[in-house]
Amino acid sequence: MATSNFPNGFANGVTVRGVPLLTAYPGRVFWVHSGTGSDGNKGTFDRPFGTIDYAVGQCTASRGDIIAVKAGHTETVSAAAGISLDVAGIAVVGLGSGAARPTVNFTTAVGADMNVDAASISVINILFTGGIDALTGPIDVNAADFALLNCEWRDVTGQVDRCIVGDANADRLLIDGYYHNGAAAAGTVSAIDLIGMDNPEIRNFKIVGNFSASAIEIRTTAAVDVDIHDGYIWTKNSADLCIKDTVTGSTGKIGPNLNFMLTDNAANLTEAVTGATFHMFDPVYVCNLAGEKALLINWTASTDA
Repeated sequence: MATSNFPNGFANGVTVRGVPLLTAYPGRVFWVHSGTGSDGNKGTFDRPFGTIDYAVGQCTASRGDIIAVKAGHTETVSAAAGISLDVAGIAVVGLGSGAARPTVNFTTAVGADMNVDAASISVINILFTGGIDALTGPIDVNAADFALLNCEWRDVTGQVDRCIVGDANADRLLIDGYYHNGAAAAGTVSAIDLIGMDNPEIRNFKIVGNFSASAIEIRTTAAVDVDIHDGYIWTKNSADLCIKDTVTGSTGKIGPNLNFMLTDNAANLTEAVTGATFHMFDPVYVCNLAGEKALLINWTASTDA
């Protein structure tokens, strides 16, 4: 069995709660805990830093550093770039499960956010919470090859406006194992926005909320080779939009293994996905009333020309 060179990294890789880090991380390991740590410490297990944001600043780009965030850690983000992930190639790994997961709470200003501004960063097993109404993109992705793995968003005070926003620099964005636990009340526009990037993939997700635009929205600039599969969306807004593209020129694949729950019993099942000419792969089921059996969405079938 291979051994690691901890505390000087994990040259042979590491698995956290069943999720393998996607590459070997041979760099330094820095520990963070708000209760026992301080940003003046050395960042060791016994003397952790106090904040994720400070730990990022101690990392070296492309060395493969890991920020290990201890169970029970809490961090408040109250301004734009309150956490700035601007060092390439690092992984922020939350330890613990359920209520013990590290929690990052966005509050005070609607522009409070975590910026992803360097390439090849992973964030794993973090609970993000909204502590103020109408947050405008608290998870702001502006760099390529970002992976958000096994994380949860939870509305606590009010409703987030738009939650995860990826721009044209966010090529190959990967969202895997994401749970969006949104409020039932109106106020949210979308859970995930894709703006102009290439090859984003969203998989193994559960998105619940009252989305006035759509749970997943492609907007402003066409996104290329979008891949959305293996997930569940429950929209509690009568617009009944689960995946919406408002831009001509977007391409990609929708399905397989998607389940959509709508709110309006009169909704046409095909309204759940609108916009670009995607390639559709069954099964994609849609249900528009509790107590009823979902139906396969009735897209036009391919023919053998």
